[in-house]
Amino acid sequence: MDLIECLVAVGFTEYEAKIYLQLLRDSPTTGYQLAKNAGIPRSMVYEALGRLRNRGAVLETLEERATLYRPLPPDVLLDNHAQEQQQLLESLRAGLRPLYEAPEEEHLWTLTGQQAIYAYAVQMIGEAKESLMFVLPDPGLDRLRASIAQAQARGVLVSALLTGTGNLDSGQVARHPPLESEIQHLTGMLVILADDHEVLIAGKVQDVTGTITRNRHLVAITRQFIWMELFTQRIYARLGPELLAHLEGDDRRIFESLRDDKET
Repeated sequence: MDLIECLVAVGFTEYEAKIYLQLLRDSPTTGYQLAKNAGIPRSMVYEALGRLRNRGAVLETLEERATLYRPLPPDVLLDNHAQEQQQLLESLRAGLRPLYEAPEEEHLWTLTGQQAIYAYAVQMIGEAKESLMFVLPDPGLDRLRASIAQAQARGVLVSALLTGTGNLDSGQVARHPPLESEIQHLTGMLVILADDHEVLIAGKVQDVTGTITRNRHLVAITRQFIWMELFTQRIYARLGPELLAHLEGDDRRIFESLRDDKET
Protein backbone atom coordinates (compact mmCIF):
# COMPACT_ATOMS: atom_id res chain seq x y z
CA MET A 1 0.00 0.00 0.00
CA ASP A 2 1.14 3.54 -0.67
CA LEU A 3 0.51 6.31 1.85
CA ILE A 4 -2.74 7.45 0.25
CA GLU A 5 -4.11 3.90 0.33
CA CYS A 6 -3.05 3.53 3.97
CA LEU A 7 -4.78 6.76 4.98
CA VAL A 8 -7.92 5.75 3.09
CA ALA A 9 -7.81 2.39 4.93
CA VAL A 10 -8.00 4.20 8.30
CA GLY A 11 -10.92 6.41 7.30
CA PHE A 12 -9.64 9.29 5.15
CA THR A 13 -11.18 10.03 1.78
CA GLU A 14 -8.78 10.20 -1.14
CA TYR A 15 -8.95 14.02 -1.21
CA GLU A 16 -8.36 14.20 2.56
CA ALA A 17 -5.37 11.91 2.25
CA LYS A 18 -3.87 14.01 -0.55
CA ILE A 19 -4.39 17.21 1.42
CA TYR A 20 -2.81 15.83 4.59
CA LEU A 21 0.21 14.50 2.71
CA GLN A 22 0.65 17.81 0.88
CA LEU A 23 0.49 19.70 4.18
CA LEU A 24 3.24 17.45 5.55
CA ARG A 25 5.40 18.47 2.63
CA ASP A 26 4.55 22.17 2.61
CA SER A 27 2.86 24.15 5.36
CA PRO A 28 1.50 26.50 6.44
CA THR A 29 -0.33 27.11 3.21
CA THR A 30 -3.68 28.27 1.87
CA GLY A 31 -6.53 26.23 0.53
CA TYR A 32 -5.86 27.68 -2.92
CA GLN A 33 -2.26 26.47 -2.88
CA LEU A 34 -3.34 23.09 -1.52
CA ALA A 35 -5.80 22.61 -4.38
CA LYS A 36 -3.12 23.54 -6.86
CA ASN A 37 -0.27 21.48 -5.42
CA ALA A 38 -2.30 18.41 -4.39
CA GLY A 39 -4.24 18.27 -7.66
CA ILE A 40 -7.65 18.68 -6.05
CA PRO A 41 -10.53 20.72 -7.53
CA ARG A 42 -10.89 24.03 -5.69
CA SER A 43 -14.58 23.28 -5.27
CA MET A 44 -13.66 20.24 -3.14
CA VAL A 45 -10.61 21.35 -1.21
CA TYR A 46 -12.40 23.46 1.42
CA GLU A 47 -15.01 20.78 2.08
CA ALA A 48 -12.24 18.23 2.63
CA LEU A 49 -10.30 20.69 4.79
CA GLY A 50 -13.41 21.21 6.93
CA ARG A 51 -13.71 17.48 7.56
CA LEU A 52 -10.02 17.23 8.41
CA ARG A 53 -10.33 20.18 10.79
CA ASN A 54 -13.35 18.61 12.50
CA ARG A 55 -11.44 15.41 13.13
CA GLY A 56 -8.43 17.36 14.35
CA ALA A 57 -6.11 16.30 11.53
CA VAL A 58 -5.32 19.86 10.42
CA LEU A 59 -4.96 23.16 12.25
CA GLU A 60 -5.95 26.53 10.85
CA THR A 61 -5.26 30.16 11.59
CA LEU A 62 -6.94 33.26 10.23
CA GLU A 63 -4.51 35.73 8.68
CA GLU A 64 -5.37 39.17 7.34
CA ARG A 65 -5.83 38.04 3.77
CA ALA A 66 -6.21 34.25 3.94
CA THR A 67 -6.70 31.22 6.14
CA LEU A 68 -3.59 29.13 6.61
CA TYR A 69 -3.46 25.43 7.33
CA ARG A 70 -0.88 23.08 8.79
CA PRO A 71 -1.07 19.35 9.62
CA LEU A 72 -1.35 17.74 12.99
CA PRO A 73 1.98 15.93 13.57
CA PRO A 74 1.78 12.34 12.28
CA ASP A 75 2.56 10.72 15.64
CA VAL A 76 -0.19 12.70 17.34
CA LEU A 77 -2.61 11.94 14.51
CA LEU A 78 -1.94 8.20 14.62
CA ASP A 79 -1.97 8.03 18.42
CA ASN A 80 -5.35 9.78 18.46
CA HIS A 81 -6.65 7.44 15.78
CA ALA A 82 -5.41 4.36 17.65
CA GLN A 83 -7.06 5.55 20.87
CA GLU A 84 -10.34 6.26 19.07
CA GLN A 85 -10.29 2.85 17.41
CA GLN A 86 -9.54 1.13 20.70
CA GLN A 87 -12.43 2.93 22.37
CA LEU A 88 -14.68 1.99 19.45
CA LEU A 89 -13.64 -1.67 19.66
CA GLU A 90 -14.24 -1.76 23.40
CA SER A 91 -17.68 -0.22 22.92
CA LEU A 92 -18.45 -2.81 20.25
CA ARG A 93 -17.18 -5.61 22.46
CA ALA A 94 -19.40 -4.47 25.33
CA GLY A 95 -22.39 -4.08 23.03
CA LEU A 96 -22.00 -7.25 20.99
CA ARG A 97 -21.18 -9.76 23.72
CA PRO A 98 -24.66 -9.65 25.34
CA LEU A 99 -26.21 -10.33 21.93
CA TYR A 100 -24.19 -13.48 21.32
CA GLU A 101 -24.73 -16.82 22.93
CA ALA A 102 -22.31 -19.57 21.96
CA PRO A 103 -24.46 -22.13 20.16
CA GLU A 104 -24.91 -25.49 21.80
CA GLU A 105 -24.87 -27.48 18.59
CA GLU A 106 -22.79 -30.11 16.91
CA HIS A 107 -21.93 -28.66 13.51
CA LEU A 108 -18.41 -28.53 12.13
CA TRP A 109 -17.32 -24.95 11.49
CA THR A 110 -14.45 -23.95 9.23
CA LEU A 111 -12.12 -21.12 10.21
CA THR A 112 -9.81 -19.65 7.56
CA GLY A 113 -6.48 -17.89 8.07
CA GLN A 114 -3.72 -18.41 10.63
CA GLN A 115 -4.45 -15.12 12.38
CA ALA A 116 -8.12 -16.06 12.81
CA ILE A 117 -7.20 -19.57 13.98
CA TYR A 118 -4.78 -18.34 16.63
CA ALA A 119 -7.15 -15.58 17.74
CA TYR A 120 -9.87 -18.20 18.31
CA ALA A 121 -7.34 -20.43 20.07
CA VAL A 122 -6.38 -17.62 22.45
CA GLN A 123 -10.07 -17.00 23.18
CA MET A 124 -10.67 -20.70 23.91
CA ILE A 125 -7.71 -20.79 26.27
CA GLY A 126 -8.74 -17.54 27.93
CA GLU A 127 -12.30 -18.75 28.55
CA ALA A 128 -11.38 -22.24 29.79
CA LYS A 129 -12.46 -22.80 33.37
CA GLU A 130 -11.41 -26.35 34.21
CA SER A 131 -9.18 -28.09 31.69
CA LEU A 132 -7.22 -27.67 28.48
CA MET A 133 -5.73 -30.44 26.37
CA PHE A 134 -3.36 -29.77 23.48
CA VAL A 135 -1.49 -31.24 20.59
CA LEU A 136 1.12 -28.55 20.00
CA PRO A 137 3.59 -28.15 17.15
CA ASP A 138 6.39 -25.64 17.66
CA PRO A 139 4.61 -22.73 15.86
CA GLY A 140 1.51 -23.24 18.01
CA LEU A 141 3.61 -23.57 21.15
CA ASP A 142 5.36 -20.27 20.42
CA ARG A 143 2.11 -18.42 19.68
CA LEU A 144 0.13 -19.81 22.63
CA ARG A 145 2.73 -20.23 25.37
CA ALA A 146 1.79 -17.06 27.27
CA SER A 147 -1.95 -17.82 27.12
CA ILE A 148 -1.35 -21.37 28.36
CA ALA A 149 0.74 -20.11 31.28
CA GLN A 150 -2.02 -17.65 32.22
CA ALA A 151 -4.61 -20.43 32.12
CA GLN A 152 -2.56 -22.62 34.44
CA ALA A 153 -1.99 -19.68 36.77
CA ARG A 154 -5.75 -19.31 37.26
CA GLY A 155 -6.11 -23.00 38.08
CA VAL A 156 -6.93 -24.61 34.73
CA LEU A 157 -5.58 -28.15 34.39
CA VAL A 158 -3.22 -28.22 31.38
CA SER A 159 -2.21 -31.37 29.46
CA ALA A 160 -0.08 -31.06 26.34
CA LEU A 161 1.36 -33.40 23.76
CA LEU A 162 4.30 -31.75 21.99
CA THR A 163 5.12 -32.78 18.43
CA GLY A 164 8.09 -30.46 17.87
CA THR A 165 11.32 -29.70 19.67
CA GLY A 166 10.10 -26.87 21.93
CA ASN A 167 9.48 -27.18 25.67
CA LEU A 168 6.51 -26.22 27.82
CA ASP A 169 6.70 -25.70 31.58
CA SER A 170 2.94 -25.76 32.17
CA GLY A 171 0.95 -28.75 33.38
CA GLN A 172 1.32 -32.36 32.29
CA VAL A 173 3.53 -32.45 29.21
CA ALA A 174 4.78 -35.27 27.00
CA ARG A 175 6.65 -35.33 23.71
CA HIS A 176 5.16 -37.34 20.88
CA PRO A 177 7.57 -39.78 19.22
CA PRO A 178 8.82 -38.03 16.05
CA LEU A 179 8.52 -41.19 13.94
CA GLU A 180 4.93 -41.77 15.04
CA SER A 181 4.13 -38.11 14.34
CA GLU A 182 5.28 -38.66 10.78
CA ILE A 183 3.44 -41.96 10.42
CA GLN A 184 0.20 -40.52 11.82
CA HIS A 185 0.56 -37.19 9.94
CA LEU A 186 0.54 -35.26 13.20
CA THR A 187 3.58 -33.15 12.39
CA GLY A 188 2.43 -29.53 12.43
CA MET A 189 -1.11 -30.37 13.62
CA LEU A 190 -2.65 -28.06 16.25
CA VAL A 191 -5.41 -29.46 18.48
CA ILE A 192 -7.05 -27.74 21.44
CA LEU A 193 -9.77 -29.20 23.66
CA ALA A 194 -11.29 -26.78 26.16
CA ASP A 195 -13.29 -27.97 29.18
CA ASP A 196 -14.18 -31.24 27.40
CA HIS A 197 -16.64 -29.09 25.47
CA GLU A 198 -15.13 -27.56 22.33
CA VAL A 199 -12.39 -28.66 19.94
CA LEU A 200 -10.22 -26.68 17.54
CA ILE A 201 -8.21 -28.65 14.98
CA ALA A 202 -5.91 -26.90 12.54
CA GLY A 203 -3.60 -28.36 9.94
CA LYS A 204 0.01 -27.72 9.12
CA VAL A 205 1.58 -24.28 8.82
CA GLN A 206 0.92 -24.14 5.10
CA ASP A 207 -2.71 -25.13 5.66
CA VAL A 208 -4.66 -22.03 6.67
CA THR A 209 -7.94 -23.71 7.61
CA GLY A 210 -9.13 -25.03 10.93
CA THR A 211 -12.21 -26.85 12.21
CA ILE A 212 -14.18 -25.95 15.33
CA THR A 213 -16.82 -28.19 16.82
CA ARG A 214 -18.76 -29.00 19.97
CA ASN A 215 -19.90 -32.33 18.57
CA ARG A 216 -19.86 -34.56 21.63
CA HIS A 217 -18.53 -37.58 19.73
CA LEU A 218 -15.59 -35.71 18.23
CA VAL A 219 -14.91 -34.06 21.57
CA ALA A 220 -14.81 -37.51 23.21
CA ILE A 221 -12.53 -38.94 20.51
CA THR A 222 -10.16 -35.99 20.80
CA ARG A 223 -10.01 -36.28 24.56
CA GLN A 224 -9.41 -40.02 24.39
CA PHE A 225 -6.65 -39.62 21.81
CA ILE A 226 -4.71 -37.03 23.80
CA TRP A 227 -5.28 -38.87 27.10
CA MET A 228 -4.05 -42.17 25.64
CA GLU A 229 -0.96 -40.52 24.18
CA LEU A 230 -0.11 -39.00 27.56
CA PHE A 231 -0.82 -42.33 29.25
CA THR A 232 1.49 -44.08 26.78
CA GLN A 233 4.28 -41.67 27.60
CA ARG A 234 3.86 -42.34 31.34
CA ILE A 235 4.07 -46.09 30.69
CA TYR A 236 7.08 -45.64 28.44
CA ALA A 237 8.93 -43.80 31.19
CA ARG A 238 8.76 -47.01 33.24
CA LEU A 239 9.94 -49.33 30.47
CA GLY A 240 13.52 -50.54 30.60
CA PRO A 241 15.61 -51.89 27.75
CA GLU A 242 14.55 -55.46 28.54
CA LEU A 243 10.86 -54.75 27.94
CA LEU A 244 11.54 -52.60 24.87
CA ALA A 245 13.44 -55.53 23.39
CA HIS A 246 10.17 -57.50 23.22
CA LEU A 247 8.56 -54.94 20.92
CA GLU A 248 8.70 -55.46 17.18
CA GLY A 249 8.60 -53.46 13.97
CA ASP A 250 7.28 -49.91 14.03
CA ASP A 251 6.33 -50.16 17.71
CA ARG A 252 9.95 -50.62 18.72
CA ARG A 253 11.25 -48.01 16.28
CA ILE A 254 8.71 -45.46 17.56
CA PHE A 255 9.85 -45.85 21.16
CA GLU A 256 13.49 -45.86 20.11
CA SER A 257 12.95 -42.60 18.25
CA LEU A 258 11.50 -41.09 21.40
CA ARG A 259 14.48 -42.27 23.42
CA ASP A 260 16.89 -40.85 20.79
CA ASP A 261 15.02 -37.54 20.92
CA LYS A 262 15.39 -37.36 24.71
CA GLU A 263 19.08 -38.16 24.55
CA THR A 264 19.74 -35.36 22.04
